Amino acid sequence: MVQWHPSLPLEQTQKAGKKLFGAPPFILSASFALLILVGTCLLKLPIATETPISWLQSLFTVTSAVTVTGLVVVDTGTVFTPFGQVIVALLIQCGGLGLMTFAIVTLIALGGKIGFLQQTVAKEAFNQTDTSTLVSTAKAVLVFSLLVEAVGMLILSVHWSDELGWQTSLFHGFFYTISAFNNAGFALSADSLMPYVADPVVNLTITGLFIVGGLGFSVWIDLRRHKRWSKLTVYSRMMITGTILINAVALIAIYLIEYNNPNTLAPLSELGKWLASWFQAVTPRTAGFNTLPIDKLEDGSALLILVLMFIGGGSLSTASGIKVVTFMVLILATYSYLRRDEAAYAFKREIPKETISKALALTMISIGVTWLAIFALVLTEKAPILDIAFEAVSAFGTVGLSRGLTSNLSGAGQGIIIFMMYMGRLGPLMLAYFLANPRVKKLRYAETKLAIG
Repeated sequence: MVQWHPSLPLEQTQKAGKKLFGAPPFILSASFALLILVGTCLLKLPIATETPISWLQSLFTVTSAVTVTGLVVVDTGTVFTPFGQVIVALLIQCGGLGLMTFAIVTLIALGGKIGFLQQTVAKEAFNQTDTSTLVSTAKAVLVFSLLVEAVGMLILSVHWSDELGWQTSLFHGFFYTISAFNNAGFALSADSLMPYVADPVVNLTITGLFIVGGLGFSVWIDLRRHKRWSKLTVYSRMMITGTILINAVALIAIYLIEYNNPNTLAPLSELGKWLASWFQAVTPRTAGFNTLPIDKLEDGSALLILVLMFIGGGSLSTASGIKVVTFMVLILATYSYLRRDEAAYAFKREIPKETISKALALTMISIGVTWLAIFALVLTEKAPILDIAFEAVSAFGTVGLSRGLTSNLSGAGQGIIIFMMYMGRLGPLMLAYFLANPRVKKLRYAETKLAIG
C-alpha cells in the first residue's frame, strides 16, 4: 500500500504509485492462472473421475471452467464423479463472478481493509472508475448473483423432480444454474440440452439465466437505482437496446434459415420451432448450451452464430466477446461517418472519439488474435475450415459451442484452444487497462492525407 507522508517527496510517492498501478492486469491474470493450476490438480485426484484422464485433459477442462467457456474434451456427466462435477461448478462460479468479488467480500467479512493495490486490481476487474463504489458494487454483484441462481435452481429442480427424482434434480438444478448464469455452457449430458428442445420451462429458465448474467451487473445496478428508462445511463440504454435488437434479428434469421432443415427445426411443432430458434439465437452470446445439433445447422446459421459469438455480452458480466456496446459504438461511428456528421451520437449524447478509437483497437486486435488461432489450427488439425473457425471464435468468445471438433483436437490443437480461452476471458480486460492510460506526447507532427478504399 502506497501512502503519501510529509517526510517523503510527493514525486517519489507518485512514481511508486504508478509502478503499482501498472500491475493490476498481471495480478488478475496470475490469479486466474493460479486458480487453473489448483483446479487441474483437483480434477486429477482419483475421487474426481470415474476413469483416469490425462493432465492435458484436466488442464483443458479446468481452463474451460474458469474462463466460463464450456468446451470439453471429455464428457462432464460420465467421466467425472459428483465430487469432480462440484469442483467444475465451483470453478465456473469463481471464474464467472470474478476472483475479486470473493476477495473483497471476504476481506469485508473479516474486517480487513482494502489497500491501494487491491483497490486498483478490483477497479480493473469491475470496470469501475470510482474506488468509493467498489465495496457496494462487490456486495451487490454477489448478493444479486446468489439470489438469481437460487431462483433458477428452485425452478429447474422442481421441474425435473418427476423425471429425475429429488436428489438428482437438485444436483442438476445446482449445476445447470451455475453453468447458465455464468455463461459457461457445461452440461451433464453429452448432447447438452437437446432432449429439452421443446420444453418451455427449461428453455426459458436457462436462457433467462444466461441473459441476466450476460447483460452486465452495472446495468442491473443502474436499473435498481433509477427504474426509469430516461434516468438510466447511456451505457445501460445502449446495452439493453443492443441486446434486444441482436436477439430479435438472430431469432428471426435462425427460424427462417432452419425452418425446413430436417436435422433441426423441421420435425418440431410450431412452438418447438420458435423455442429452438430462440435458444440458438441467444446462446451464442457466450452461453454455450445447445438444443439443436450444431454440426447439423445450415452454413448460414453457423456463420450468423460466428458473428454472435464474437460480439458476446456486456461489460462487468459473466459473458465475454468484444461486448455489445463496443459493437454498437462501431456501428454508430460508421453510420455517422457515412452521413458526414461531425461526431457519433447515442441517445442525444456525443460519443467521444477516444471511445471510438478504443472500440476499434479492441475489435481489430480481437480479429487478429482469432485469425492467428484459425491459421494455427488449420496447420495442426485435419478438419473443414468452417469447423476450425467456429472452434477458434467459440474459444475466444468463451462460448463453448462446437461443431464436433473439440473432442478430436490434437495435443497442439488443445493447447491453442486453451490459450484462446484464457485470452478471451482476460485479454480484453488487459487491453482496456492499457488503453485507459494514454501516453501524452509533447511533439506533434503535421497531418497527411491518405487514400482509403
